Amino acid sequence: MKSEEYLNEIRKAEALRRAVLRKIVIEKKKIVFHLVTDLTYGEEDVAYARAVSEKYVPEGYTAEADVVKSVPSAEGVKATAMELLRGISPAAAAFLTPADIEVCTDGAGGRFFLSVTEEEQARFEAAGILDALSASLSRRFCGSWIGDFRRIARAPQEIEHGAIPPAEVLTAPRMFPVEAFEPIDGAEVSSALVVADLKGEVPSATLCGELVHLEERTTKTGKPYFRMSLRDSSGTLSFSYFAKKATVEKVRALQAGVSICATGANELFNGSFRFTANKLDLGRPPEGYVAKKNYLPVPAAYCAVFPEACADPVQDDLFGGKALPEAFLHEKYVVFDLETTGLNYTPVGGAMDRIIEIGAVKIENGRVSERFSSFIACPVRLSAAIKDLTGISDEMLAGAPEVGKVMADFRRFSDGCGLVAHNASFDSAFIRFYGEEAGYSFANRVYDTVTLAQEQLRLANYKLNTVADHYGFVFRHHRAFDDAFVTAKIFIELVRGKGELPKPFSSF
Repeated sequence: MKSEEYLNEIRKAEALRRAVLRKIVIEKKKIVFHLVTDLTYGEEDVAYARAVSEKYVPEGYTAEADVVKSVPSAEGVKATAMELLRGISPAAAAFLTPADIEVCTDGAGGRFFLSVTEEEQARFEAAGILDALSASLSRRFCGSWIGDFRRIARAPQEIEHGAIPPAEVLTAPRMFPVEAFEPIDGAEVSSALVVADLKGEVPSATLCGELVHLEERTTKTGKPYFRMSLRDSSGTLSFSYFAKKATVEKVRALQAGVSICATGANELFNGSFRFTANKLDLGRPPEGYVAKKNYLPVPAAYCAVFPEACADPVQDDLFGGKALPEAFLHEKYVVFDLETTGLNYTPVGGAMDRIIEIGAVKIENGRVSERFSSFIACPVRLSAAIKDLTGISDEMLAGAPEVGKVMADFRRFSDGCGLVAHNASFDSAFIRFYGEEAGYSFANRVYDTVTLAQEQLRLANYKLNTVADHYGFVFRHHRAFDDAFVTAKIFIELVRGKGELPKPFSSF
């Protein structure tokens, strides 16, 4: 569903001119659109909303509009702003507590203020935090929400809040033995807690993993302390370590990539938990250790992106003469493509870039049968280069579903299917990262049309448009669905030419 187009039509009614779409619920063959307005409305407005909603549901479904009036309190907006900030930038949220956010409401939205130091403000501005938070609040509450900074001086002990990774679906805290232990502080360490399982108030815990960031800072009194990040197979944790005279030079000598053990407490401070290490030593997890994850089950229904029937009527006519392998006709594949905010697909290389559009088609019985396509909400402004490359604007992403909801729907759409992409290592890395962030495992087989094309074709290069030109396929490049659709056509022809089922490139 085109959320922006839907809301623009809904807002033509005076009582709904600042309405937001809170959620969509599927009840058998009925789809309920839950709308929130801060203005007084009547039955005629509800009837109008229902009529508009009917135009945006798939064939065979009926629509219902549930309209409620809600004028948010300043405290409610503050709590939501803190929640949204953790999703937008865990690193930024690590510097703030609810006490650092002030909200002033008015009749058409409101303003919010983030209390930050001069150093924090520079970081927040570089990351576009205010714009991202404004956009997120405007999607959650009626009206416009404008943000600003308020400069403060913060006591050193109030600066650091560990950015705790999103919670996993767990049954019990996971532990692993520490190997190659070497004391720096002299702690006796034999086992460590998995980073993702550090939750709530914990008086003493040891974490063990790769040191990915180390930065020395000083308090106002001139004493050195260290801000660092540790990563294990479950996630990354940022924390502070206040060095002793006997350890400061040893810690300064540490390099990113070394494996460390951090022992300390996870404590509640101003409404948030933070981890502070009081001992730092060397040690590593067992070779090849990966924390076993407990993932969410495949969703029982779609919640944000609804697949549609899709076909390629000319496919069979273009390349007659050679039948597809019989075994291929009994398998299902989902061919997908992503548009993203950049090329960084590993968090190690800096901030993970975001998915802004996903397009996919399903292949059944050797033919394209369904399509899955959606923009994805992005809390940061798109660069001029990405806008020029994709033709996607910030306005086009307004009102789009959050990435977690899209990943849930894509998990359902791709269940039991092989996944196919052109240059699959890039696209699958994004699906793996944001899928796991939402609690879903994509354990699908993965096929790469670049690899398959290199096996069969002799071309100057194996870019998507070059391979498409080889087969005479014309398409609009750098839009997710168009790229996925032409990749599906290429995949079918490569399988036809190979004459047998391809071997997976990898699996998630």
